[in-house]
Amino acid sequence: MFFMNCKLIFFIILMSFFIFPSYGYAQTAKIRTVVIDAGHGGKDAGAVGKKAKEKDITLAVAKKTGDYIKNRYPDVKVIYTRSSDVFVELMERARIANRNNADVFISIHCNSVANAPKTCGAETFIMGEHRNSANLNVAKRENASILYENDAQDNYDGFDPNSTEAYIAFSFIQSEFKQHSLELAELVQNELVNKAKRSDRGVQQAGFLVLYKTVMPSILVELGFISNPTEEQYMMSKEGQDYLASAIYRAFCTYKTNYEKESVELQHESAVPAQPAVDKNHGVVYKVQFATRNRQLDNPQSVYNNLQDVDYYEHNGMFKYTAGCFATKAEADNYLKEVTAKGYDGAFVVKFENGIRK
Repeated sequence: MFFMNCKLIFFIILMSFFIFPSYGYAQTAKIRTVVIDAGHGGKDAGAVGKKAKEKDITLAVAKKTGDYIKNRYPDVKVIYTRSSDVFVELMERARIANRNNADVFISIHCNSVANAPKTCGAETFIMGEHRNSANLNVAKRENASILYENDAQDNYDGFDPNSTEAYIAFSFIQSEFKQHSLELAELVQNELVNKAKRSDRGVQQAGFLVLYKTVMPSILVELGFISNPTEEQYMMSKEGQDYLASAIYRAFCTYKTNYEKESVELQHESAVPAQPAVDKNHGVVYKVQFATRNRQLDNPQSVYNNLQDVDYYEHNGMFKYTAGCFATKAEADNYLKEVTAKGYDGAFVVKFENGIRK
C-alpha cells in the first residue's frame, strides 16, 4: 500500500511538468483578459437538485458575469471556457486560460451534499491542500468530471478523483499566484455574503484539477447548495443569478483596481527613498485601524494589498486589522487620509505601546 501511494504521488508530480505545455505568464500593469469557466456541461450535468442541474446554473451566472465585465470594461477581453451546453475537459479549461495569457481565471460551480437539505452557503476556493473532510469532498465531486473524459486514464496518469490517497500529492503543489488568488477569493466571498446575502462558508483551499495548472491567479466559486431546495430555487431564479453574477463582477472590479494601482506603485517604488524602520513591538507607535472581522485571515497583506504594513490584533474574540506603523500621530493622521480615500470610511488612528493597544 505504501508503495502504491508513493507511485501515485510520483505520477501526479510528473503531471505538473508534462501534461500542459509551458505558457509564459508575464505579470502586466493591467488586467486585460479574464477567463470565466462555467463548471461542467454537456454529458456532465454536475450536481443535480430536485429541479435544476449545476451545468445550467453555472453557465447562466458565468455569462451574466462576463456581460457585466464587458459593459464596464470594453478594453478587457472576456473569454468563456464554454458558452453553451457542451462538455469541456478539465485540462482544456486550464489550457484555454493559458493559451490566451489570461490575467484572471474564475471557475463557477454549485455545491451539493447528500442527505443534508438544510446545508447552505457560498464558499470560494483557491488551489491548495485540503484541510478538512468537507473540502476534500468538494474537490472529489468537482474533479469527478474527468470520469466523463475518454482518455482520462492517460491524461491524468491514472488519477482517481474518488481516492482520498490521490489527494496526498496535492500537498506538493504550491501556486506561485497564491497571494493574488487569495485576494480575489476574499473579495468574491465578501461580495457573496454582504451583497448577495449568502451564508458565509469562508475562503478555503482544496486540490482542484481545473485550478492547479492555470498559470495566473485562479479561484473556484461554489455559489450555493443545489441540494438545498431554497438555495436551488434562488440559483435558478433570474434575480438570484443577477445577484450572484454581480457579486463576482464587483469583486473583479475591486481586484482590478487594486492590482493595477499596486503595479503602478511597484514601478515607482525604487524611486522612493527608504524610510527608517519603526519597531512595532517596542516603544510607542501609531497605526490606522480600518477593518474588524470575526475570523483571522491567513495572509491579510495579500488581501488588503493596496495598504501598507497590514497587521492585526485580537480583542474580545474579534480580529482588528491595521495599516501603517508610525513613530508620530501626525504621520498616522496623514496616512489615515490616504486610507479613507481608498474607501475605508470608518478607519481611525490607534496607539500601541510595546505591541499592546492603548
